[in-house]
Amino acid sequence: MKENVSFCDGRKLTAEDVVRSIERVMTINGDPAWLVTDFVANVTALDNYTVRFELATPAAFFLAVAATPPYFPVHPSYPNEIVSDATWGGAGPYCIAEFKRDEYIVLRENPYYHGEKPKTREIVVKFYRDATSLRLALENGEVDIAWRTLRPQDYTDLQKKPNLVVQSIPGTFIRYIIINVKMSPVDNVLVRRAIAAAINRTEIASTVFYDTMSPLYNLVPAGMWGHIDAFKEAYGPGPNITLARELLTQAGFSEENKLVIELWYTPTHYGDTEANVAILLKNQLEATGMITVQLRSAEWSTYVDNARNNRMMLSLFGWYPDYIDPDNFLTPFLMTEANKWTGSQYSNPEVDELLNQAQVIVDQDERIEIYRQVQNILAEEVPFIPLLQGNLMIVYNTNVHGVLIGPPMLMPYSTIYKTTSYFFQNFFIHLKFP
Repeated sequence: MKENVSFCDGRKLTAEDVVRSIERVMTINGDPAWLVTDFVANVTALDNYTVRFELATPAAFFLAVAATPPYFPVHPSYPNEIVSDATWGGAGPYCIAEFKRDEYIVLRENPYYHGEKPKTREIVVKFYRDATSLRLALENGEVDIAWRTLRPQDYTDLQKKPNLVVQSIPGTFIRYIIINVKMSPVDNVLVRRAIAAAINRTEIASTVFYDTMSPLYNLVPAGMWGHIDAFKEAYGPGPNITLARELLTQAGFSEENKLVIELWYTPTHYGDTEANVAILLKNQLEATGMITVQLRSAEWSTYVDNARNNRMMLSLFGWYPDYIDPDNFLTPFLMTEANKWTGSQYSNPEVDELLNQAQVIVDQDERIEIYRQVQNILAEEVPFIPLLQGNLMIVYNTNVHGVLIGPPMLMPYSTIYKTTSYFFQNFFIHLKFP
């Protein structure tokens, strides 16, 4: 570890702080704790600036996992329990000066920060409950950056504003359908393949999302090493109505004896457009002349509970990566012991073994070959249907500079600044996490 890193009160960060922070995550065992508990068996401080991680199982991508928030060291004042609106923070470029949940966070420059000083001394992070309020605040000059999430149409409209910049960055956010492979009639693989063949991803991307999203033909996003267009190779770019009808006929369905399925969506969690996605998918599937789609919806808490308890036949979901590696787009979905949150009930011992092999292999070319095999099996057995890959959309005023977004889809604040004559800069931003 670096030896000149300090918390906001000047206390030096040591290996013991890292150990205590990791053990705190294990003790609390909240939603993101699996990023630690699934990988780390033990963590110890060898001296003041050396931390040793003993892994529960070999993981070639552990360095990517260790770069995720559960591994960030936090101030020793944090107890081994969740503390709402706490302001002790960590050892980054900013300190938490004020925190009012669901309203705002005030970040102020850490006077003891070991690296380059932040470009802006104070940043205010404001939270908005809906896209309409956020857009209005942006247009009225109440905020300087809008990030996660405006409506797709908003980006088109805001591009016409001379005082605003609309930036589109290739992202690793994906959208997909989960299929409960143990629920009739989608327990028939021919039915699942027919559904996959009938979908028109390009129409969804352009009609609903105004091309702020792109068609996706596997769970591993395009542009990431190991990705292949397995669904495109198996079913074409879509829609392939002829193939869908052939598969449905083989499964015993016809125009007189239609396949009846339920498609679930949650109306607000993924934005105001979700109902439109569901309706368009219904129209696309029913265009086969052999499928009837019944739409169902539930708010997020009920929706997640339905998934965990295997209550939904087909359901729309999205995924922001936890760490940047193909494993994070395959293991949580396809591994028998890892995918119970999905409600797919999918289990394939061959896939489990392949994913276990890929976890311990260091050579990337060997891992790529394994992941190709897994993606082809996914396209053949269809427990999930990839739909779209989202671009990360950011809107900011023309006098804002230094907006830098990388593959983890996190925005560092310390590089951002405004060209303004004010001596003390205040910076307003919107954040809405999925």
